[in-house]
Amino acid sequence: QVQLVESGGGLVQAGGSLRLSCAASGRTFRSWPMGWFRQAPGKEREFVARVSWTTSNTYYADSVKGRFTASSDNAEKTVYLQMNSLKPEDMAIYYCAPVFGNRPIQGFGSWGQGTQVTVSS
Repeated sequence: QVQLVESGGGLVQAGGSLRLSCAASGRTFRSWPMGWFRQAPGKEREFVARVSWTTSNTYYADSVKGRFTASSDNAEKTVYLQMNSLKPEDMAIYYCAPVFGNRPIQGFGSWGQGTQVTVSS
């Protein structure tokens, strides 16, 4: 199983930027892309973005396209999510997980603790 530690969240004003990190250890599932997800209070966890470890190919949810950029550092076993032009609706706890398509792969392990992103208007 993979162990995931997300970091980099914080409080930012609308229009600001944050860079999230997700460090993976254990069985890192590097044959699968790594996805970013978020969960706002009272809402389901939703897909945000994914990035390939090997090709750096990316894919984004429409809600973040053009504002967020996912990247990976294969040597450091870490993926990043650069978030620009943040909006109040981006406020959520952000998580990472290996994905198949836009869904976490079954049996990857447990979600990390996530990292809180708070956007003030």
